[in-house]
Amino acid sequence: MLVVSALLLTSTAAVITTGCVNRDSPDPLPASPAAGRAPLVSSGDAPADADLPTLDENSTLHDYLTYAALDNPGLKSAFDRWRAALEKVPQAKSLPDPKLSYTEYVQAVETRVGPQQWNVSLAQTFPWFGTLGLQGRAATHAAEVARHQYEAAKLKLLYQVKHVYYEYYYLGRAVAVTEENVQLLTHLESVARARYRAGEAPHSTLIRAQVELGKLQDHLRALRDLQEPVVARLNAALNRDSEAPVPWPKELPENDTAVTSEQLLEWLRQGNPELKALDFVALKEADSIALARKNRYPDITLGVTYISTDDALMPGTSESGKDPVLAMLSVNVPIWARKYGAVEREAKARLDSALNERRNRENSLVADLKMAWYNFRDAERKIALYEETLIPQADQGLKVTQEAFKTGQADFLDLIDAQRTLLEFQLMYERALVNRAQRLAELEMLVGREMPRSAAGD
Repeated sequence: MLVVSALLLTSTAAVITTGCVNRDSPDPLPASPAAGRAPLVSSGDAPADADLPTLDENSTLHDYLTYAALDNPGLKSAFDRWRAALEKVPQAKSLPDPKLSYTEYVQAVETRVGPQQWNVSLAQTFPWFGTLGLQGRAATHAAEVARHQYEAAKLKLLYQVKHVYYEYYYLGRAVAVTEENVQLLTHLESVARARYRAGEAPHSTLIRAQVELGKLQDHLRALRDLQEPVVARLNAALNRDSEAPVPWPKELPENDTAVTSEQLLEWLRQGNPELKALDFVALKEADSIALARKNRYPDITLGVTYISTDDALMPGTSESGKDPVLAMLSVNVPIWARKYGAVEREAKARLDSALNERRNRENSLVADLKMAWYNFRDAERKIALYEETLIPQADQGLKVTQEAFKTGQADFLDLIDAQRTLLEFQLMYERALVNRAQRLAELEMLVGREMPRSAAGD
């Protein structure tokens, strides 16, 4: 009974002291990242194929984004790092394990009340007041770093999928437009051949037509060959086999937006997950400074020892065979001030490094944002230019040249030049549409939020 009482006494002291030491500790993060912050990927095993959207000719960009978010191994890895960081919080806030020791005396120790045969001790070390709370808070901040790193990885993945998806759309449109122009130029080449045979056109005209047709056919083959590596890039982001078929996207989603550069800068500073992660890195390093100062204070160890004692050799001895119980209090002596000062300076240097890294990263992100915003507006300008001016004029010029060619008022080379100009403008228009979509996706990645879309006709 005395042994049981001793163990209960030490355990009760440990519980009471733990409550005192942790009274200032913040509440830990949710036990699961899904609590209040639903991630795009689930914990545990990878989702079954039935959980993934089907990718076919009717699939939209949203289906591809959902597929990547559910099955991309890089994003799952970032999510698991967040889960692992969360599990460190209760570890950091816990007391060190108590120490139980047993001693068997080689030779019994004779005392007045009887020979002592063995003893058992239980000891618990308690860090200085507030240490566990600081450790828990530092671990909480580290978990927040991992959470925002996961959010950054998610945004980068979604941008990667969008970028390749838009590039694949452009490739499909470039193939379709080039095929139409190959058909037109094939017809023009046959007309040039017929006129050459009839003696109505010089041989140089036929050669020029064949050269232009050969160049266009080679460009078409290059575009078709490009499909395989682009599909492989998209499948890599989706965690699919590199040769899995991906149908041509039918259309681009709406990519008009009404924002200002000032709004974008504000959203960047408030919502970019990389900057948020660095903010929590700085908070964690600030906690490290406070923890370093705790090294100058002792840890307290409380213990209890029970000694088994046999009956006294002399009959009638008072308290014969009484088992003594000893209470123990010990502290370590922090005398190495030079070492503790170095630990504090190290923590301060890490904090300065974190703050400078955060400032440097913000400067870099702001520069990236400004360039992406410029490219977005430049693409919008080109879209309007090609759609409203250049393509209609080139199309009209081709029709006028065709009529003039029929009446003999235009040279065949003029007709080829007009056709080539229209092809270039059509491809540049499609390129501008895709550039705008890609730059908008980049802006959304940088600011950490989806851009508001403009209503049709605005």
